This record gives sequence, structure tokens and C-alpha cells, in this order.
Amino acid sequence: MAGPRVVIIGAGVVGAALADELSARGWTEVTVVDQGPLPATGGSSSHAPGLVFQTNSSKTMTELARYTVEKFSSLDVDGEPCFLQVGGLEVATTPERLTELHRRHGWITAWGVEARLLTPAECVAQHPLLDPDRVLGGLLVPTDGIAKAVLAVEAQLRRAGARGVRCLARHEVLDILREDGRVTGVRTDRGEIPADVVVCCAGIWGPRIARMAGMNLPLTPLAHQLAWTGPIPALAGQKEEAVRPILRHQDADLYYRDRFDGLGIGFYGHRPMPVAADDILPFDDAATMPSVLKFTEDDFTDAWTETTSLLPATQDAAIEEGVNGLFSFTTDNFPLLGESPDLKGFWVAEAVWVTHSAGVGRAVAEWLVDGHCSSFDLHECDVNRFEPHQLAPEYVLTRDCRNFVEVYDILHPLQPSGDPRPIRTSPFHPRQQAHGAYFLEANGWERPHWYEANARLVEGRDIPTPNDWAARHWSPIVGAEAQLTRETVAMYDMTALKRLEVTGPGAAAFLERLCTGKVAKSVGSVTYTLLLGHDGGIRSDITVARLAPDRFQVGANGNLDLDWFRRHLPADGTVQVRDLTPGTCCVGLWGPLAREVLQPLTDDDFSNDGLKYFRAGHTYLGSVPVTAMRLSYVGELGWELYTTADQGLKLWDTLWRAAEPLGGAVAGRGAFNSLRMEKGYRSFGTDMTYEHDPYEAGVAFAVKPDKGDFIGRAALERRRADVRRRLTCLTIDDPRSVVMGKEPVYDGPRAVGHVTSAAYGYTIGKGIAYAWLPAELAVPGTALEIGYFDRRVPAVVAEEPLFDPAMSRLRG
Repeated sequence: MAGPRVVIIGAGVVGAALADELSARGWTEVTVVDQGPLPATGGSSSHAPGLVFQTNSSKTMTELARYTVEKFSSLDVDGEPCFLQVGGLEVATTPERLTELHRRHGWITAWGVEARLLTPAECVAQHPLLDPDRVLGGLLVPTDGIAKAVLAVEAQLRRAGARGVRCLARHEVLDILREDGRVTGVRTDRGEIPADVVVCCAGIWGPRIARMAGMNLPLTPLAHQLAWTGPIPALAGQKEEAVRPILRHQDADLYYRDRFDGLGIGFYGHRPMPVAADDILPFDDAATMPSVLKFTEDDFTDAWTETTSLLPATQDAAIEEGVNGLFSFTTDNFPLLGESPDLKGFWVAEAVWVTHSAGVGRAVAEWLVDGHCSSFDLHECDVNRFEPHQLAPEYVLTRDCRNFVEVYDILHPLQPSGDPRPIRTSPFHPRQQAHGAYFLEANGWERPHWYEANARLVEGRDIPTPNDWAARHWSPIVGAEAQLTRETVAMYDMTALKRLEVTGPGAAAFLERLCTGKVAKSVGSVTYTLLLGHDGGIRSDITVARLAPDRFQVGANGNLDLDWFRRHLPADGTVQVRDLTPGTCCVGLWGPLAREVLQPLTDDDFSNDGLKYFRAGHTYLGSVPVTAMRLSYVGELGWELYTTADQGLKLWDTLWRAAEPLGGAVAGRGAFNSLRMEKGYRSFGTDMTYEHDPYEAGVAFAVKPDKGDFIGRAALERRRADVRRRLTCLTIDDPRSVVMGKEPVYDGPRAVGHVTSAAYGYTIGKGIAYAWLPAELAVPGTALEIGYFDRRVPAVVAEEPLFDPAMSRLRG
């Protein structure tokens, strides 16, 4: 036996995968417990139809699915395969869906999975039941297929058992045991099991189990209809379980899979049917199994009508059986992975469908054994990513039900998130409404993307109109606001920026240990720096302002930064961390006339010598106490101006009265994004994530080798000598060919990388796209192409930054 004592709660596909992956890495003192029998425990895995479509807008989710396909393809139980690799076919019956399939083909190509677009005739050749008159085209992924979930559970538990893992069926977990903030085991209806690590893989029961550990899990079980036809005469004589590709008809919220001479039909087009985890029946009380509810035939009427139209041969068959099966949904459609922030040793691997199960098992096993996940970038999946409001029961239920409704919808990258809104508004919100702000949501904040009051600024300017897709949630006012910022001055609401305060006698040493740059400098210093994981990957990029000897303000990217700080606090209590964001607000005042706006409002010296670039100071603007930081994410002279929320409206009005006579304006996120890309500033979570290091991402300047040790330093030194890819700036001449992000980049016929973020540069007059490319192609002047829907967009590698490389604007 080796490794710590681990209890895995739940023996579905996730728990089984985790047990297998942990034991393969040498952790064999593992016990898997489940309230049901093995291997069909009665959870979602036991009734799942098993369709594995790898195509996803998230690179991580596709990679998790790809590993699942690879692993399940290698597994069998007594010669019976755990995966039927029949391929996956998505068909379009509307022009809009056909266009969407081109976008989806771009994703899957960018993520490195083989796929091809099909003509209507080719679709029918792949799946002869299709009505050729209904189909406009399709997307085929040959490596997709059907996962035999129960067999996969059995195969993985057998392998784990051969290494010494215990599997205990019919053990219901009643409580999570703890002592001094650490997990010590679980209590079941058959006794206690000691543990150093407990991992909740309970699926639809996850919220109930997590609550035993004091954890609020934002997950909702929702019923999803699955029906099986009787024999279809056209399929008579089919002896193999599946010969045709699994099929998705997303225009009607439907999917299909073979079952010998019949079909399985899944339907998402019905009303959401949420079920509380506490209301799910015990195994012995359920008619079939706990995750299966009675089929509601009326909800399936539209599905059957559409099925008989798309697949005419089904008109000679009938629905013989059906279920309303429970599956887990989350507020952002990503899994919930990681350790509890409050109970050490209690982990979750939740909201994981069969499609991603083996990948998640590997990811969490690496995380537990190595202290980090080396195979996948998990920042989108970390359970600690949520803001407090995102854990509210009303919010979770509303968003999870919405995600069920939208599961197959065509969603724009800027698609408004819907109810409940508004949730978080800055103190400036009334003034923004008065200026006609077009709001989109960011972590619950209502954030202006442009202001209709600035429509007059468009006249006389060259603001090209992008293509139809890029023009959604866009206005020419965006361009006018961007250009005006470079010409005069503009006010930006930066309240949605996460702000943390780090205080105490140990604060400076604490931050030095976490940051790649020197932050223990003079009071008033501001430092752009990185947080690294132990593997040298970028966890975040932040600014650290030293406002007093023992007080620092950190400009962070989100709740994961707060979680990272809290996990590394010294045990002696010499450092405290708190979230300032709800009680404060921020205006970014930027542009060549920013000093002319600011200086008359204060007696303090805001000249270039009085408050230098990347310095901070306390002042009063009129009657408003402000912390002013001279930095700018748009590449212009200016300041981030912070005050308390109660004085925010006064700050806004004070600045506006001074800026308006100088030709200033308010500006939104659309202009902001264009300007930051012209300046080459990276966006964490989009341009760079956990899988990238500073040398690849072009932010090595934030690493100071002459400082003391910091987390990730040793690993970073090893990575420095082997840079094989780079985040690279591309420019596009055609103004209508602005791309949106996540598109494949081609060198001739070969896909070589993918776009991260993109915008039109209204100052430079070109489209801009940042992309990850092989290092040998990241050479200025290299001609490439970006795959954008059904065409290729010419692009050229450019020197960066595209605007003001001498930094004269910022330092003036």
C-alpha cells in the first residue's frame, strides 16, 4: 500500500476513473464507496446513453473528452468493448445551423481533433435514415462514439482493484468527519472509514454530500428525456449494436444513437425539470434506479414528430420505452473540480458527464498526487471560481435551467447571460443608464460596452462595419469611443476588476513568495507581476500596489486569485487577505488630456515628476478621497482612480464635469478591448492560462530572476530553455474579416494554432488577432490564414506592440 488514505464517494464513471488513475500513480490505499450496487450504482452513469461528442468551444473540455475516447477505446470487460467508435455526425437543417457547423469545425480543428464538413449527400451516406431533403450539411468527427458507461465503470474498478483499491457497494455516506479544519474520514451506514483525502464524485447527489463538508455546490440535477424505439423495419437484421454515427440534430434539440434494429432518442427541447438532490430516492425505493424518473410522454410529442420527419423510416416504428433521466448542470456548463476552501482534504469532482469522465479522473489524480494538473488547463473547472452571488440557490437554479434550455442553441461569444439581472451594479450605474449604456454582464457586474449618447461621435469618422457575426452586440460607437480616447480623454468603469487587500507584518514577504516580480519596494510603488503554479504555468497576472508598509492592494483576475492567496497564508496569522471589490469602485481616466482633467481637481502634484508611471498615491479629487494609480490598460496617459462605493457617484460626477468641457467622453468595454490589443496587453484566461509559461506568453519581463525564491521558480527555469510555441500578434487588412477568438490558424493546409482574442484596431486601421503558434512561425512577416466559418482570412505576423512601442504616451 502507498500514498495517503483516500475515500472516493461515488462509483460512477468519474469515481471509477479516479480510482484507476490514482492507483496507476501509486496511490493504492483507496476506498471507493457507493450507496448502490456495483457496477450499475443507480446514478447518471447507469442510464446514460453514452454519446461522446468531442466538439466543444472550450479547448480543455475537448481535451478531457479526447482522453476519455482514447482510454475507453482501450478498455473491455471480458472481451466486450467499452467504446464503440462509430463517429459523431452533427447535421444542419437550417442555414444558421450550417453556418454554426463551420464554426464548430473551426473549434475542433483548432484543438487538434480530426473532423470534416460533409455535403448533404455525404451525410446521408453516413446515416442512411436521414431525409436527404431536410439536410443542408454536416460535421463528422470520426473518433466520436458510444461509451458503454457501466462497462467502463467495471473495467476501471477491476484495474484499480487489482492494484489494491477497495470497492464497497451498498455503503451510504451519512457524514464527512473532520478535526481541526481537516477531513479525517467518512461515516457510512456500515461504520466509519478513516481518510486523509475524501473526493466527492457523487454526481446528482453531489450537493447533499458537499453540504456535509460545509460546502455549497452550485449544481442542479435536471431531468432529460431519453426514449428507445422498437424495431425499425429499415434496420431489420442489424446484429451489431451500433453501425451508424451517433447523430445530433441540434436545430430541434435532439440526438440519436443505434441500438441494434432500433434507435435511442435524446431530447433537450422540453421544459426544464429540476430536482433537488435531497429529493432523489434511495436505490431501494426507486422503481428503476434513483436517477431515472417516470417518462412524461406529453413532453416528448414534438421530439417524435420531428424524428419521423428527419428520419422517415421511424414512421414505421414506435416508442417502446422512455425515461426522464437525471444529469448534473452548472451555471457555466463546466465541471466542479478541486479542494474545498474551508475543509482541507475534501475534494470534489462533480458535474461531469460520461463524455469527459476519464479525462477528469486523470486530471484530478494528477492534481492530488503531484499538487498540480500537468495534462489539462483546469482554470475553467476549478470549483473555487465562483463569486458569492453565484452560489445563491436562486441564481444556481435559474442559470442551470437556462443552460438546459440553451444546451444546443447557437450562442454568440457576447451573448447576454439572461436572468437574474441585474445583480451587481457599480455606483456609476445611474449615470451610465442616463448615457444610454449597452450593458453586458461580467461576473455579475453590469458593464457598459458602449454608450448611445456617443452616437454623435461617429459622424465624420472612418469606422468600418465588421461581418454579420462580429457585428452582433457591436456598434460603430465602439470605434468612436476608442478613437476619442486616443485623441482627448475618456472615463471607463473599472469596478468589475477584482481588488484584494493584503495586510499585516508578513504581507511583503508573503507576496514576494507568490509573485515573480519584486513587490516589496517603496510605498507608492505599483508592480505588474505574475502568479505561477508549482509547474511554472501562469496562474494569473496581477498588479500589486504598496500603499503602506504593511498594506498592499492587488488588482486580480477573479476569485481563483483570492483562493490561491488564502491557501498560501502563513499559519502564524501575520498576513490577512480580504476582498475589497464590493465596497469600492474604480474609474479609469485615460487619454492625452487626462492630466488636464485631473490636476485642477487636486492640490497634489500629478505632473510626470509628481506621480510617475506605475506609482500610486492618496489624494482628494474635490471632496472625494481617492487612491490614484498611474497605470493604463489602454496604452494612454492616465490613472486608475479608486474610492469607496458610497462616494463613487460623487467621483464620477466630479470627473465628468471636468472632462466634458475638454471634449472627453465616457467609454465602454468594446473600446477598451480594442485599445488593449493595439497595445499588446494580455488577458488572463483568454490569451494565457495555466498551461502557458511567461516565456511563451510574452510576459517574461514580469519575471525578475535576481529576486529571491518564488512559487514556480525552479520549474520555470527548466521551461525557459524549451520554448516551442509563442503567443503571437497577427494583423488582418480586411476590416470585414474581424474574427472573434478560438478560430484555427493555418500555415497552408496545416492547422498550426488557434486564436485567443481578437478585435479591430481603430487607431491602426487593421484587424488584430492574438494566436498561439509554433515558435518557428512566430516571426514578423510570416503570412498565415485564419479559418473563419467557411473561409480563410489572410493574416500576417506583426511586431508588437502595434501602438506606441516607445511607451511615450504612457510615460508623458
